[in-house]
Amino acid sequence: MNVQNNQPTAPFIMMSWAALAVGLGGFLIGLWNSGIGMEEKGFYFTVMAFSMFSAVSVQKSVRDRIEGIPVSDMYYGICWFGIILSVLLLVAGLFNATTIDLSQKGFYAMAYTLCIFASITVQKNTRDQVKTTMQFPETQFPVTQAAGLPSKDS
Repeated sequence: MNVQNNQPTAPFIMMSWAALAVGLGGFLIGLWNSGIGMEEKGFYFTVMAFSMFSAVSVQKSVRDRIEGIPVSDMYYGICWFGIILSVLLLVAGLFNATTIDLSQKGFYAMAYTLCIFASITVQKNTRDQVKTTMQFPETQFPVTQAAGLPSKDS
């Protein structure tokens, strides 16, 4: 297996975390200061949390497939369904929100986009750091056996 050194640089890691903090912080501060009801605030918070998890799951499953790590088609499809659903929920929520000004809707959409991008980047950086610091030989930890999947030899 040909392993490349994809170690992210310290400034890139710091900027990824900063983007995540700014995006999530801005989104949450905007929610806190908005004049919408608690049920709407809860909806937007839940959509943000679901979106971040879904985006990281999609990134991980795509990367696993590229690296030859088995990912079931069902899980792969659920990941994509989750991120598409979360985006549609945010769009529908903002479209139907009559108590939020158009400028606030744009702010929420931009903070959401920044947060999703940053969460994917932070996850990628974390994975790359772990991969470059903890190299496992293929014979020491075969993925197919650990996942309970049949190996190529059987």
